[in-house]
Amino acid sequence: MKLNHLALNHLAKTVVLGLAVLLASSAFASNRGSLQVQEPLEVNGQQLAPGDYQLRWDGTGSNVEVSFMQGKKEVAKASAKVIALDKAADYDTAIVDHDSGKAAISELRFAGKKYALAIGATGKSEMSGNSSK
Repeated sequence: MKLNHLALNHLAKTVVLGLAVLLASSAFASNRGSLQVQEPLEVNGQQLAPGDYQLRWDGTGSNVEVSFMQGKKEVAKASAKVIALDKAADYDTAIVDHDSGKAAISELRFAGKKYALAIGATGKSEMSGNSSK
């Protein structure tokens, strides 16, 4: 009887571990997006040429690391903060900042998602290109 109890306990732990791995991998799968770059852009000091990129991000809480991938090759990486949006984005897009004289990605938004990734965010407030006085 004791052997069956130990086998059952081991099986229960295996099932729980398997579910944890499954949930972790499904959570990771949702941390992906895509971006189509039309003009040369800069991210974290690294140049992105026009083309299609797959984005992956990982981290704890609101701080994440975003990888810009072409195929299996990582071409750029940047720190970002996950920020909430009032409504879901209509399509995948990058918000580009031209203030520094370079076209730099400042934010990434994803179709159907109510969050965005603020690239290089260190607590600075969000600014819009159109301001009214």
